[in-house]
Amino acid sequence: MAYERIRLESLKDKVMTAEQAALLINNGMVVGSSGFTKAGDSKVVLPAFAARAKSENLKITLMTGASLGHDTDGKLAEAGALSKRMPFQVDRALRSKINTGEVLFIDQHLSESAELLHNKNLPPVDIAVIEVAYIDRDGSIVPTTSVGNSVTFAALAKQVILEINTAVSEEVYGIHDIYQAEDYPYRNVIPIVAPWNKIGRKTIPLDPSKVVGIVFTDMLDSPADIAPADPKTTAIAKHILEFFENEVLLGHLTDRLLPIQAGIGKVANAVLMGFKDSNFYDLTMFSEVLQDSTFDLIDAGKLSFASASSVTVSKDCYQRVFGNLQKYRDKFVLRPQNISNTPGLIRRLGVIAINTAIEFDIYGNVNSTHISGSKIMNGIGGSGDFARNAYLSIFVTQAASKENAISHVLPMVSHVDHTEHDVDILVTDIGLADLRGLAPRERAQKIIDNCVHPDYREQLQSYFDRASERGGHTPHLLEEAFSWHLRLMDAGSMKK
Repeated sequence: MAYERIRLESLKDKVMTAEQAALLINNGMVVGSSGFTKAGDSKVVLPAFAARAKSENLKITLMTGASLGHDTDGKLAEAGALSKRMPFQVDRALRSKINTGEVLFIDQHLSESAELLHNKNLPPVDIAVIEVAYIDRDGSIVPTTSVGNSVTFAALAKQVILEINTAVSEEVYGIHDIYQAEDYPYRNVIPIVAPWNKIGRKTIPLDPSKVVGIVFTDMLDSPADIAPADPKTTAIAKHILEFFENEVLLGHLTDRLLPIQAGIGKVANAVLMGFKDSNFYDLTMFSEVLQDSTFDLIDAGKLSFASASSVTVSKDCYQRVFGNLQKYRDKFVLRPQNISNTPGLIRRLGVIAINTAIEFDIYGNVNSTHISGSKIMNGIGGSGDFARNAYLSIFVTQAASKENAISHVLPMVSHVDHTEHDVDILVTDIGLADLRGLAPRERAQKIIDNCVHPDYREQLQSYFDRASERGGHTPHLLEEAFSWHLRLMDAGSMKK
């Protein structure tokens, strides 16, 4: 029965084991792999390569769509199999190797990886490993639960290994919109004017002569970790929903809002679930990842359509959606990430972007990626694609953590991912600061008044007042700007 998923007869003799396929990956190769936030990733070939690398001196450069599931990044890192990784990761073991300098990491806007490959600004992909539901008669491939950068890998890789995942129903055919924009200087308009517009084909084109191996798998994606809402995330969601309600009263938005993008994690889920009991209706999403909350809102009749590059959900939600795909197939679409995250579409559609910060400062600069300025957490992901181009750019974080030893609102961020010029709204569990139309000194006071934890408000006000006396368009005391971070490292708390 599995062989029926190879509908091009000439490829049936390419079937092999994962271990045999892993032998096709050689030391020093650039490898492209499907996978976007645990969805649609290589389930067996890359792990088999990691196992091989434990006893052989092998290192590769690995490009993906985003993070991989099944601890694959960790297995590769621990086996010493990675020399360079891009553009995003969330694995603890890999993160440790990156922060010690053992693995080089390129933290990249998720819309850019494919563009850089097409423009020949990155090394060419030697071999790609792509998960598919089946191979069509013309040799084209049907992706599974994500598209990511698979379209580009299929087009540009010198060789391709396909993992046919029989755990994924062939009914996924039709949920993907595969569109590849032309290379420069022949780039044309991408004709999407609403999230539900489909402009491409249903399968990824692939030259069958590139296929050097086909491996069968029967494994579901790693389930998403869905943390329940807590008092802080609930408060953040409440502040954002109240802000939206006020924007409607002012006539800036309607009860349908504009297409929403939300980052992954419990804050995003809490915000989206807040819409369930609100007056908003007929909502749409133009995002990167569809989570449990997306399908909960569809079931509640609040969300009419969602566009993204992957579906990353809990085990229960996976069964609900893909076990009953006829119910949902006209409610969502999966696209290549250089389409789901392309700046021009985000600007054209007027997307409302909601993303998570590690910390932000009193002028609205946001750090999304680094602890104390040096140690990477996960990566910028698509937050920059959306923040700079959104109708509304919203960043959220808790005001303080670790029993309030750490303030997430600071005099100056230790690393800048999103400058004050790209940030409209900042939200903590304490409150919300609307920074639109404000000069730096106005922004600082608004943030101090609305977003700072009470334990730090006086301390931050003192810093701003004394900096203002010294003068400047954006007042700072450079000798104190990072003193909060230094105090944390020395004394275990940012409090004086």
